[in-house]
Amino acid sequence: MGFKNFQNALKKGDKKMTTKKDIENILKNYSWMINSIKIMRKSLQEGGEERITAEYGVESSLPKPKGTTSDPVYRELLRREKRWRKIEQYERKVKMIQDRIHVIQDEREFEVLHWLLDGKSYSWIARHMGLSERHIRRLKDSIVEQMSEMPSLPKTS
Repeated sequence: MGFKNFQNALKKGDKKMTTKKDIENILKNYSWMINSIKIMRKSLQEGGEERITAEYGVESSLPKPKGTTSDPVYRELLRREKRWRKIEQYERKVKMIQDRIHVIQDEREFEVLHWLLDGKSYSWIARHMGLSERHIRRLKDSIVEQMSEMPSLPKTS
């Protein structure tokens, strides 16, 4: 399943199996996606009026590219809408992992999973748990295997 197909499956809430590679990538990116969601939400809720009014200064007298609107408020609206869509995309991925955490029953795997979700490296986790980095990678592979066997949950309203 390609990345586009995976994104479409997430959007539709399909019951398709998610590939191991997809889950592995989301686990790797989980920590920064959570941080990005928080930061983007905050910045979009604060308003950001200073950016809109800045375009009325010297920039307002400069030529505008053809085929686009020169209305700074409308352009800001479009920019914010794109950011909200990106937040929704990250939220779907994060939720997919959160919905699958319960399938991990082994204590060591559970511990490794939570450190991975916090963005810790394999070597950091290995030192913290007193295990080899190779063993941590095997535990991560087992986590990914278990999570990939669980079908995606249907979208609920």
